[in-house]
Amino acid sequence: RVGAEREIEMEEALKIQSLFIYPIKSCRGISVPQATVTQTGFQWDRYWLVVNYKGRAYTQRVEPKLALVESELPKEAFLEDWEPTKDTFLVVRAPGMSPLKIPLTKPSSIAEGVSMWEWSGSAFDEGEEAAKWFSDYLGKQSRLVRFNKETETRPSPPEFAAGYSTTFADMFPFLFASQASLDQLNTLLPEPVPINRFRPNFLVDNCDPFGEDLWDEIKINELVFQGVRLCSRCKVPLVNQETGVPGAAEPTETLMKFRSDKVLMPDKKARGKVYFGKEMVWNWNISNSEGKGSKTIRVGDTISVLKMMTSITEAAV
Repeated sequence: RVGAEREIEMEEALKIQSLFIYPIKSCRGISVPQATVTQTGFQWDRYWLVVNYKGRAYTQRVEPKLALVESELPKEAFLEDWEPTKDTFLVVRAPGMSPLKIPLTKPSSIAEGVSMWEWSGSAFDEGEEAAKWFSDYLGKQSRLVRFNKETETRPSPPEFAAGYSTTFADMFPFLFASQASLDQLNTLLPEPVPINRFRPNFLVDNCDPFGEDLWDEIKINELVFQGVRLCSRCKVPLVNQETGVPGAAEPTETLMKFRSDKVLMPDKKARGKVYFGKEMVWNWNISNSEGKGSKTIRVGDTISVLKMMTSITEAAV
């Protein structure tokens, strides 16, 4: 690994172009001017989850219509020390549906036996009105639950990020992608795709195409983020986020030609995976904000690369 102590020189400073929060897992994201970093991801990111009658998670893999469900939070919810009041709501909208208002104060009811991938536990239940709304929208029995940080922990896979955890994100708290990576992909696609196909938290400007692959340690303000691994992509990038309709092949087919494990890591056994984006954690152990200092990140903030990995193989683990 190189450049352990000094910031690695870039021709132009890396900057945060956009920040995204996805309040309800697999539903539409919100582009925000600033966001508060927590140990499990951005404040409000993937706090809610739509589940079936058995408490199992619904995602766009099986319910692509979730792409059309929009969330709105009060602007002040993105301020660092803001606390919800009884008059503040998550407002949920979807085509053909009346707006649904979910109070942001703590629900009183608990749902047991909620499961997502490898994790199961209890969650707050958002009640009958929300359950009916999502059941009507999806045409099948559904409920809306909220992650309960007071009683539950959902660890990230310990072989990649021991000691870290997340809410209802897939595996890790933060996903970074760069505009240059998207631009390079779009030059190869028959029809360009927007960044919402890949659902990052951070979109970075002034990066080399796929330069984010090799980030081992980066710093934004006083917060240090550690690279975990490249993000292997499921079916969700096939779903058009404006229509909720899955496509048959793109962008995955094109990514397979230059971003597959077979191409990037020819010495390893190919498992048919494709990669776009870099999964990361906030390393609060070495940040200067252990309980003090600002944990707010803003669009336009500069990113310093502190350490880089030496090869793509190391980055993908």
